[in-house]
Formats: sequence, C-alpha cells, structure tokens
Amino acid sequence: MWFKHSLEFHQARVLFLGISIFFEFICIFLYACIFSKLPIVKHFRTKAASEGSRTVAADLAAAGVQVDDVNHERLRNKDLLIQNIDYALAIYLTYALTLSVFPGFLYENTGRHQLGSWYAIVLIAVFNVCDLISRYIPLIECIKLESRRGMFVASLLRLLFVPAFYFTAKYSDEGWMIMLVSLLGVSNGYLTVCILTVAPKGFRAPEQNALGNLLVLFMLFGIFSGACLDWLWEVCKVV
Repeated sequence: MWFKHSLEFHQARVLFLGISIFFEFICIFLYACIFSKLPIVKHFRTKAASEGSRTVAADLAAAGVQVDDVNHERLRNKDLLIQNIDYALAIYLTYALTLSVFPGFLYENTGRHQLGSWYAIVLIAVFNVCDLISRYIPLIECIKLESRRGMFVASLLRLLFVPAFYFTAKYSDEGWMIMLVSLLGVSNGYLTVCILTVAPKGFRAPEQNALGNLLVLFMLFGIFSGACLDWLWEVCKVV
C-alpha cells in the first residue's frame, strides 16, 4: 500500500515537472526567435540605446538594427543600490519567504487532506496560477502599489505566512491550506511586478537597465536564501 502511494506520488510529480519543462522550452524559443522582432520591443530598445544604453545597443545590433553611438554618463551601481536599497530588500524578502515555502514545504508538510498523492501537485498548481494572474493586477492603475514604504512593509508582513503555514499544516485541513497558497502566489506576483516597474521610474535608460539587473540579483539572492531556509520546516515538524 505504501509503495503504491509512493509510486503514484512520483508519477504525479514527474508529470507536473515534465509539463513545466515543456513550457520553459517554449518560453526560451519565443524569447530567442520572436521577442526581439516585435515592433514594441524594437521601439523601446531604440529609445534606450539613444539614451546611452550599451547593452541594449548590442541587442539591437545583433537584431540588425543600427543605432548611433551615444555616450552618456550614468550613476554607478553602488549609487543606484544606495538610492534603491528599500526596493532591493523588498524583492529579496519577497522571494526568500516564497522559496522557503514553495515548493519544498508544499511537498512535505501538507497537513490533513483527502486528495491523496495529487494534493501537493494541486497546491503547486494553485500557487503558479495565482502568481501568474496576480502579475496582471498592477495593470489596473487604481490598485497598483507605488509607495516605496508600502512595498517594503508589504514584504515584511509576508513573514506572517511562516506561522500561518506552520499552524495550518498542523491543525487545519486542505481548504485553509489552498487559501494560504493562493495568497502566497498572489502576493508574490503582485509585489514582484510593482517593485520591478516602479523602481526604475525617474532614471534614464542605462540606469534603468543597471537597476533592473541589481534588483534581479537581489531576487536571485532571495531565491537562494529561501531554498536554504526550506529545511527549517523539517525542524519544525518535530516541535
């Protein structure tokens, strides 16, 4: 019986990961072959290159679009980081928290449920769908978060997910867990888009590109930290 349950869980996990890898390859193909040819992309890359962005000028040259060589001074990366440290910390905390829960905790600490070996797959699918949908919410200007302090406070408040997931897995059922996972996905996607779109405002294109790279670097630090912190849930299981 245990072996059959383990085999079903393994098959479900392989199916989910196989579908995910398939879509990853589609995204890579679209970015490599289609993205650079879109008129809107060429427009903004040309605008950025005209303001002195060397990396974008290189992208345009690779796509066969020539731009006059323009040399503009920009803020150093250190100065950009100091001016935007709150954004960097906000995106770091956002992903450190998310990756400390997703996906490891959802595979191992799912609490009481009646969905069998598909339960973890359902939770991860719910997170991904909510994360995707929430990335379009900031398109509605009236509910887009643009306050620097608000973003940082929101990233701190997400730390409340830690005790919420712990007690839900220990004492509640699948309904509460699915709701929590939905909120985790919505808050992750929404904050990511708000931070990455609001932070570069007010800077010229070369500085926007540099700041974007810095924010993505802090995002990767957050992902790494979250993956390392994921093992703490195993410690909490014995408490």
